[in-house]
Amino acid sequence: MYYVPPESPEPEDVRLNQWIGAAAYLLFFVPLLAAPKSKFAMYHANQGLVLLLTSIAANLVLGLLPLIGLLLVPLANLGLLVLFIMGILNAVNGWMKPLPLIGGLSLIRTP
Repeated sequence: MYYVPPESPEPEDVRLNQWIGAAAYLLFFVPLLAAPKSKFAMYHANQGLVLLLTSIAANLVLGLLPLIGLLLVPLANLGLLVLFIMGILNAVNGWMKPLPLIGGLSLIRTP
């Protein structure tokens, strides 16, 4: 669960797996099934999983807070939406940039 800077992926790996990497932000397990040997796809699968777990935790914790939670849940979800869009744009553009604030966590090992 610590950050390991990603190695640069091969250009062919990026070209073949750009859309699989983008799909990882919708369903993080897609790259696990479609491209398990791709460093690029696994990196974005990890980022998608971390984003999913962060969104679940934020909504659970903030949803339990009375009154102030009503104000913070929409703000947290707006921030998570921005991270979601950034992740998809990173994958489509072939970049392996970590998401701000949460991108340093590594839950899925890359090959």
